[in-house]
Amino acid sequence: MEDRIALVTGAAGGIGAATAGALARQGARVAALDAATEQLDTEVAKLRAEGLDVTAFPTDVAAPGRVESTVAAVERLLGPVDLLVNAAGVLRTGTAVELGDEDWYATLAVNTLGVVHVCRAVVKRMIPRRRGSVVTVASNAAFVPRQGMAAYSASKAAATAYTKCLALEVARYGIRCNVVAPGSTDTAMLRGMWTDESGPSATLDGDAGAYRVGIPLRKIATPAEIADAVSFLLSDRAGHITMHHLTVDGGAALGV
Repeated sequence: MEDRIALVTGAAGGIGAATAGALARQGARVAALDAATEQLDTEVAKLRAEGLDVTAFPTDVAAPGRVESTVAAVERLLGPVDLLVNAAGVLRTGTAVELGDEDWYATLAVNTLGVVHVCRAVVKRMIPRRRGSVVTVASNAAFVPRQGMAAYSASKAAATAYTKCLALEVARYGIRCNVVAPGSTDTAMLRGMWTDESGPSATLDGDAGAYRVGIPLRKIATPAEIADAVSFLLSDRAGHITMHHLTVDGGAALGV
């Protein structure tokens, strides 16, 4: 990763922040993107206090014009982007027949179209350079049905399919695109779904009434564990891997 330019979305917290830090510690110069400006500035300040080369670029991935101008600024200020991580995500819960249009639009705008906007802006610049590596952070919910998560699951499934199609189209240019599919991970998004102190144990145990198994490894993932998987797929160690999705969920999807 030494001296490579990495662009990470959703870098203000959770998996995105962990990935930005992991890549910077491996020598990358990181452009950290997020719409949550204050949180992003706080996170970047912590990483820079470690002596890491991380720069904040406040950006809403749902706004294609803003994404294009931000990527142009990243390449002007830091250099050509070598590595891209799509980690921005939102969660709106509700049943498939009752979830409102605004929730659907907001979810798809970030989780699916955000991936499209950022990939389009970055990968078109990678093509003439004939190099680059992309990882989209999706979810095991993209291929395992979850009650109350139709919008999230559909948005992550679409992002997964888009990333694999993109990978097929740009493989001839030496650009690799892969997907990491986390399960339950200790982030604000997961904690926001817990209603009381039984949340962690309920996540581990599963819910037969909701047709949801627990986590066979009996632990909730840390953002750093997901960041490790992302870092591997970005790296030269994964130089012959593309169009792949790597599930990192402690066995919650039973290996599907």
